Amino acid sequence: MNRRHFIKSIIAAGAAPTFIPAGVLRAQDGKPTPSNRVTFALIGSGGMGNGGLGNVLGNPDAQVIAACDVFKSRRENTAKRVDSHYKTTGCAAYGDFRELLARKDLDCVEIATGDYWHIPIAIAAARAGKDMYVEKPLGISLDWAYVLRKEINDRKRIFQHGTWQRSRDHFRKACEMVSNGVIGNVQRVEAWTHGMASDVGGIFNEGSKLRQLHVDGLKGAPVPAELDYNMFLGPAPAKPFTAVRAMNHAIFHCSDYALGFIAGWGIHAVDIAQWGLNMDHSSPISYKGTGRFPDVFGLFDTLATWDVQCTYANGIQMHFIDAFTAKPIIEKYRPYCDHGTTFFGEKGWISVDRGAVYASEKEWKAWKTFDCGPNAKKLYESKNQWTNFIDCVKTRKPTINPIESAINGDVICHLSDLAVRTGREIKWDPKAEKIVGDNEAQLLLSKTPRAPWKIEA
Repeated sequence: MNRRHFIKSIIAAGAAPTFIPAGVLRAQDGKPTPSNRVTFALIGSGGMGNGGLGNVLGNPDAQVIAACDVFKSRRENTAKRVDSHYKTTGCAAYGDFRELLARKDLDCVEIATGDYWHIPIAIAAARAGKDMYVEKPLGISLDWAYVLRKEINDRKRIFQHGTWQRSRDHFRKACEMVSNGVIGNVQRVEAWTHGMASDVGGIFNEGSKLRQLHVDGLKGAPVPAELDYNMFLGPAPAKPFTAVRAMNHAIFHCSDYALGFIAGWGIHAVDIAQWGLNMDHSSPISYKGTGRFPDVFGLFDTLATWDVQCTYANGIQMHFIDAFTAKPIIEKYRPYCDHGTTFFGEKGWISVDRGAVYASEKEWKAWKTFDCGPNAKKLYESKNQWTNFIDCVKTRKPTINPIESAINGDVICHLSDLAVRTGREIKWDPKAEKIVGDNEAQLLLSKTPRAPWKIEA
């Protein structure tokens, strides 16, 4: 299949037949031999992608067969890593994801590119008949996300979001305690994460690494020979190459490529809030907030700090804040950590981060053995986000973080950002998935991709 034909095929919409992984079809005795494993490829072979790759390499039910990246050294080094693990050769290295997706022997992919590439590649993957693990956050446009959801549902694709905290026991148990009423009716939530003000020395601190990267970020430089810069830009606006622009921090903090840490890190905290509140199907209806942007001229233009009040239709309020803003608030009731989610109820509070569970009541602190009662509702249990994905590719059952959870979590990040940027209250209709009474703000939820890239239903 040539590239032109493939582009047409992934743009065309339509129904797809029921999918059975190629590896499952080949399985004879249930043993995961190289010929009957689920076949997997990595798109985006940087630090995030290679971090997740280790989970797949260690899974006997999966076989990694390809790696893709716009940097030649990254894709080739990743392919070498895979071959070294399997003690063989044959992991292919691609510079163009379309060529990788055209492979008929490929079952699924992990998409670990910059945020702006997540949805376009995921749509292409769905149209090529592949299941997908998409790194968080979902993307830079809610309108694009709705196109992806339709493709996934229509084509019966398996989708996993990279908000892996749900696959940790203590996050699940904390959310089970909340959802089963242990703390009484939930009154409010605090959700906080890293922001630019606390990343790599902090954007506002003179002499910090991040501030220097920001200031130097517009200085031109030759494009490295190993980088396909046009493919790097993809749907993003055409901008002159700079050394910083193609580094991780620009990918996180430049609005051409991301919403910023309000989504990149923020999605982790709000995802746990959504899970504990049983709100994967919806999102808050009101957003009011303030925040700060970098205070000197440079490349980064996303929110550095944010302080947003999000209100659900049932009256529960979520205080969504960056770690710098959160510190004096969190320290009043628990040891400080630069990320976390706290649920406040009528009977007390439970707080969870990646390291621990804290609680206002002594018996709640023993979360490992705490009994929520004989009729307690159990949440979806997964021990590993990537293992859960591979298992669901084989069984065709929903993952722990399906597309609906990803979209409604992303809604919170996008609308919180929009409330700060516009300086207005953003009112949201979760059923219609539209902003109420503010057409100007509604238009900001979409982006026009750079030609020739298109996002079409």
